[in-house]
Amino acid sequence: MSTTSKLASKPDTPPSESSTPQKNTPLALPEVAHNHTQLDMSHGSTTVKLDHLGPMVVGADGTLSRITNWEGMTDGEKKATLRIIGKRNQERLKTLREKDVQG
Repeated sequence: MSTTSKLASKPDTPPSESSTPQKNTPLALPEVAHNHTQLDMSHGSTTVKLDHLGPMVVGADGTLSRITNWEGMTDGEKKATLRIIGKRNQERLKTLREKDVQG
């Protein structure tokens, strides 16, 4: 069988519209779960505890961040992390203050 006979035997029907996406139809993104807590400050309180977010971590350059997996840690892991982060934060703050004074 020749190549021309193979091509001639195929029907020239366009694919159905349902099987091909429209060119101008944008694809939808999946929904993102929003895990957030609303703070109610209407009772006159001026302080808020954010213990569930974990400790603040002082970077060597003075930037602040948090531990992303804090809520997934066990109590023992949290206790050890607080001890280590607390000591390291104190050292970094001391160094940053000394640089600021020399400045």
